[in-house]
Amino acid sequence: MVQLQLSKTFIFLFALCAFLAAQQNSEQILVTGDQLNGRVENGQSVREVIGNVVLKQGNVVINCERAIQYLMQNNAHLIGNVIVKQDTLTIKTPEGYYYGNERRAYSNAGVELNDKKIILTAFEGEYFFKEQRAFFRQHVKLYDTASTLTSEKLLYYRTINKAVAYQRVKIVESDNTIYSDSLIYLRSEKISYAFENTILQNKADALVIFGNHLEDYRKKSFSIVDKDPLLVQLDTMYNDKKDSVIKIDTLVIKSLKLEARRDSTNLFIATDSVKIIRGDFSSRNDITYYNRQKEYIDIWKTSDSAKVPVLWFTLSQMTGDSIRINLSDNKIKLVNIKKNAMILSRNEKYTSRYDQLSGSNIKLHFDNNKLTRTEIEGNALSYYYFYDEEEPSGIMKSSAKSIVAFFNDNKVDDVKMYGDPRSEFHPENLVEGKEKQFSLPGFTIYSDKPVKEKLIQQQHYRFLENKLK
Repeated sequence: MVQLQLSKTFIFLFALCAFLAAQQNSEQILVTGDQLNGRVENGQSVREVIGNVVLKQGNVVINCERAIQYLMQNNAHLIGNVIVKQDTLTIKTPEGYYYGNERRAYSNAGVELNDKKIILTAFEGEYFFKEQRAFFRQHVKLYDTASTLTSEKLLYYRTINKAVAYQRVKIVESDNTIYSDSLIYLRSEKISYAFENTILQNKADALVIFGNHLEDYRKKSFSIVDKDPLLVQLDTMYNDKKDSVIKIDTLVIKSLKLEARRDSTNLFIATDSVKIIRGDFSSRNDITYYNRQKEYIDIWKTSDSAKVPVLWFTLSQMTGDSIRINLSDNKIKLVNIKKNAMILSRNEKYTSRYDQLSGSNIKLHFDNNKLTRTEIEGNALSYYYFYDEEEPSGIMKSSAKSIVAFFNDNKVDDVKMYGDPRSEFHPENLVEGKEKQFSLPGFTIYSDKPVKEKLIQQQHYRFLENKLK
């Protein structure tokens, strides 16, 4: 190895020659500083510049405390308080490398990129000046005035304000947080596309949407999950010491597609193979509208040939062309079944016996989640089984223009009929073993009642426990 100590005057002349050479080759890195040491390593020219070092290549300017330049490769090792600038872009790192032929800067000693629009930090990162593209790795954080994005790997395209993040991705915007395995973020449009193990969490509403593909349009306050969506609206969560499991008192909606409109409507739309569970209520239907602002849930069938929506409450099954559930303080106040309405209520002990109600419309009124009154409007029909000291004692068939049934502790306490009322009693000896003969038109038992434990998996419980305490 040959080493040469140069004076400041010689450094000036050396830099001048380098500058003239750079005029002929605009790709060559120009280096200046307080002290320059020249040497040959493995047959290649190396120069080390110390103190107030400045490297220039085109519009890229680098300042550092010390630089080792490899002339043949047109590369430089940058050491100490490294600051790289290009127009409005600034990159800072304690130590890094600059590759002149590629117009690329690299550091694995902790790096920060600031382009006056975003700040991007990571343990390791590189920037491509021609393409204006960054690739950062390990503990990556990208943040601006509106959001913070963290991941383990991230590509950032400055010219189009686009970030592509991988591994343990999390983006926080106001009350909303998105988690995913990977994510595409368009900064200017405020649009996020999340892929695999996606979670949209709204802490203000204690609401979480799980899925495997999510699109979030923040400017429009609109999100859509079209792969395995599951909405969980948390009311309370507690540990069941007896079963040693976490239990959730909440609203659960699962479907093939879920839209969330978080504007003034605060509306959630679930379509295709919808399953709903809320307390003792559950439903299976084609489409559901959940309006948090006005506190109602609408379910209906999409066509005359579509499956009828079904609603279950304790031992009762309700069907109709459409059903509205009105809420108050997250408690069910009214269930309104419209057109072709029917309610079947199974006896807990005599499971083959169903009290039956049908009419054009049926309304169920609740107080503190307990049924207090049922109103049947239009062509009201009913079958009610009678019991004497809990032993079967016959059935009453009734019809009227309207029927009102009053309940006490979820059991019939009184029945009133209006408009051409008619009743017909059948004693027990004519009923026993012939229960199927006492069925209203359209009597159908549906067995596909949703089960919460099948909708909410263990990974969902773990997230809810960790994030929504």
